[in-house]
Amino acid sequence: MKVALLAGGTGGAKLAAGFQEVLAPGDLTVIANTADDVEVWGLHVSPDVDSVIFRLAGVFNEVTGFGIAEDTFDALAQFERLGLPAWFRIGDRDLAVHVARTQLLAQGCRLTEATLSLVRRFGVESRVLPMSDDPVRTWFQTDRGPLAFQDYYVRERAAPRVLAVEYAGLESARPAPEVALAVGAADLVVIGPSNPVVSVWPILQLLGPLVPRERCVAVSPVVAGAALKGPTVEMMRSLGRDPTGLGVAREYVEVASGFVLDRADAADRAVIEGLGYRVLVTDTLMPDVAAAARLAAAILRPS
Repeated sequence: MKVALLAGGTGGAKLAAGFQEVLAPGDLTVIANTADDVEVWGLHVSPDVDSVIFRLAGVFNEVTGFGIAEDTFDALAQFERLGLPAWFRIGDRDLAVHVARTQLLAQGCRLTEATLSLVRRFGVESRVLPMSDDPVRTWFQTDRGPLAFQDYYVRERAAPRVLAVEYAGLESARPAPEVALAVGAADLVVIGPSNPVVSVWPILQLLGPLVPRERCVAVSPVVAGAALKGPTVEMMRSLGRDPTGLGVAREYVEVASGFVLDRADAADRAVIEGLGYRVLVTDTLMPDVAAAARLAAAILRPS
C-alpha cells in the first residue's frame, strides 16, 4: 500500500518512522512542511524536512529534540565568539547537512531535488519531499509585533501571544510536481499529528483539491487537552480555535473522511462521527518507534 504522509517536524516525523517500519520499502512518501524554513548564516535550513529525514534514518537527537544524535556544537560556539547570532542552535553534523543543501541549491537543483539527494545520502528508502520548491514562510502577528516563525518559536521561545497567522508566498506557490504525483498515486493520504496551524495548513492550502477526501485520514495531535510537543494548544486557543481532539476534527472535516483519536478522548467519538468521519480510537502516543509502528499499523488496518 502506498501512503503519502503530510508532516511537520515532531508528531508527523515520529509517525513517518512508524509507517516506514510497517510498509514495504519505497511505499512511503512524506510531504513535509517548508513554511518554517529559514536562512541561518547564509545557509538554507529546512527544520521539518530534516526532522523527518533524521527520524527515518534513525539518527534523530532525542536528547535535544532537534538535529542529529550525539552531535557537537563547536562551530556554534565559534560563531558566538565571533559575534554572530547563535540563538538558532545548529550542531556540527547538522550544519553539514545545511551546507550540502545550500550547495545543491546554488548548483541549480530545485529544493525537491536537493532533498531527495540528502535522503539518498542518509540511506533512507522512503521518499521525503518538501511541499513546494517555491518559498512559503509562516509569519505571526503577536502582542509583541510581527515575528517570523523561527524568531517566534526559537528565539522568543513561543512566549508572545499569537493574534494571527500569515503564510507569506502561499498565493503564488505551487506544489512540487513530485508531490502532486505522490498524492495522486497514494492509496492513503495521512495528515500526521502535527500542529494544524503551522505544520499542516500550509501543506493543505497548497495542495487544495489534490487531496482525495475519501482516501484521507487525519491523526489528532492533541491528547487529553495536551499537545505532543510545542505550543499547539496555546496557539489554537489564542486564535479562537478549539484545542481538543474534537476541535482538530472540525479543522479537517472538509479534507479528511477518517479521523484517529486517542483513547483518552474516546468520549468525543460519537460527536466526531456525527461530523461525517470514520473514527479510529487507539493509542496515539509515540514514545518510541515501536509505538509509532503500532499506530501506523492500526491506521492501515481495514475498518
